[in-house]
Amino acid sequence: MQAPLLKKKLDYTNDLLKGQLWVKHGCYIILDAWTDKRHRSIINFMVNYSLGTMFVKSIDGSSFVKSREKIYDLIDKFVEEIGEQNVIQVIIDNGRNYVLAGKIYLLTFLIL
Repeated sequence: MQAPLLKKKLDYTNDLLKGQLWVKHGCYIILDAWTDKRHRSIINFMVNYSLGTMFVKSIDGSSFVKSREKIYDLIDKFVEEIGEQNVIQVIIDNGRNYVLAGKIYLLTFLIL
């Protein structure tokens, strides 16, 4: 009986993503990496803007989690999806990913 409610919430969330409400005031990109019980490296991509934080997607990064180029490429593609002109800052979950991504703060300044 909860399926209609779940569908309604999913449609609402998809509408928020399509509407790109972060265009007006800009947004922050947040990446959070973690390891699940099966030892897979999961990377969550989120957007924080005036209405709160929205989960956008998650990927299994087990095969490339230590690759600087791949992490940078993922961040770059996600920023392009959101729109470079809309991104204020990129926030990464830990120092290791910060170094692997090639000191991504430089990308932040380029976006501004």
